[in-house]
Amino acid sequence: MHYKQVENNPKVSYQHWATYQGQKIFRFRIQNNKGSFVELINYGATLAAIVVPDRLGNPGNVILGFDSFEGYLQDHCYIGSTVGRFANRISDASFKLNDETFKLEKNDGANTNHGGFSGFNTQIFDFNILDDEIHFMLNSKDGEGGYPGNLNFIVSYSFSNEDELRIQYSAQTDRKTVVNFTNHAYFNLSSESSGIMAHELQIESAHVLEADAAYLPTGKIIPAGTLTFKGQKIETCLAGADLKGLNTFYIFNPLNSCRKAAVLSHPATGRSLTIRTSYPGLMLYTGDYLTSTLPGYHGVPYQPFDGLCIECQDYPDSPNHANFPSAVLEPGMHYQQYIHLKFSTGNSCPES
Repeated sequence: MHYKQVENNPKVSYQHWATYQGQKIFRFRIQNNKGSFVELINYGATLAAIVVPDRLGNPGNVILGFDSFEGYLQDHCYIGSTVGRFANRISDASFKLNDETFKLEKNDGANTNHGGFSGFNTQIFDFNILDDEIHFMLNSKDGEGGYPGNLNFIVSYSFSNEDELRIQYSAQTDRKTVVNFTNHAYFNLSSESSGIMAHELQIESAHVLEADAAYLPTGKIIPAGTLTFKGQKIETCLAGADLKGLNTFYIFNPLNSCRKAAVLSHPATGRSLTIRTSYPGLMLYTGDYLTSTLPGYHGVPYQPFDGLCIECQDYPDSPNHANFPSAVLEPGMHYQQYIHLKFSTGNSCPES
C-alpha cells in the first residue's frame, strides 16, 4: 500500500482506501521510531493492524484484519472495530431509565449485542490528526438503535516509541442514557495462521459473572474456579474446564489501582501483550464462532480460534442489574475510559 505522509508529521501517514455511501474511507498508519506501526480505518474507527517485532526482531502483524475494504463490509464478527453504544449483550433488547422503557434493536435472538444493527462498527467516523494521535469522532443521534440522547463520541489512538497503543474513549450526552465502549481486536501474537491455543494468558481476576446459555449474566458474581488464568495455555484451561470456548466476563479487584488487566504471551515468538485499563472488567472471547466470508491477512478466510478478544469494558447487561456498577451517562457528565496495549518481547506472562 502507498501511504501519503501527513504534512510536518513523520509518524502519521494515510491513503484513500475506498468510497462507501458517497464518503471516503481512509486507512491511516502511525509508525514509531523503531519501525513498529498500527493501522486504523475511519469505518468503524477500526484497529486494522498492529505490527511489532518478535524476539529476533522480525516484524509481524498481531491482530486479524483484511487487506480489502470489502472484507470489513462483509464482516459480522466485529474484527478490530470500535463497539458502541453498548458493548456486549443487553437482555430482551431493552432497559429502563427513570421508569421509561427503551426498546433496542434485536440482533442476537431476543437480545441486542454490541449496539445492534446501528452499532458503531458500521459507522463512518470523522477524524482529526493531532501530533501522533488520531481522533475518530461520531455524533450518534437520539433514538439511534433505540438508545436515548444525542451522543458525542470520540475514540483516540496513539502509539508510543515503546510499542504501546493507547486507546482513549470520551463521550457526552444531552439526555440520560447508557454507554459501554470497547475495541474488538482479535489477537494472535504468532502473526501467523496457527491459532491461539498455544498462547499463554494471565488475567488479574479471581471472579467472573455467572452467565446462562445465551451468554447473559444471571446477576451472580462467582469465583472463576477452573476458569482462572494464571499464565497457562489457552488449550490447557479449556481442556481443564471441559469447554469448547469462552465468552466470559472477568471482574477486576477494585483495589488494584494500577489496573493491570491481563497479559497475553506467545512463547514461540517471545511476544507478549500487557493490557491496562480504567474499566472494571474484561470479556474474554476465544473466537469459537469466528468466521469470515473473504480471506484475511494470511490469504484464507478466518476460522474459529484464529484469534481471541480481550475486551475491557463495563459489565454486560448492567442496565438490567441494579447490583452491577452503573453504566449511566447523564447530561453534564464527561465520560472517559482508557485501554492501553503494551507489546514487548521476553519471558511469558511478565509480572509488571
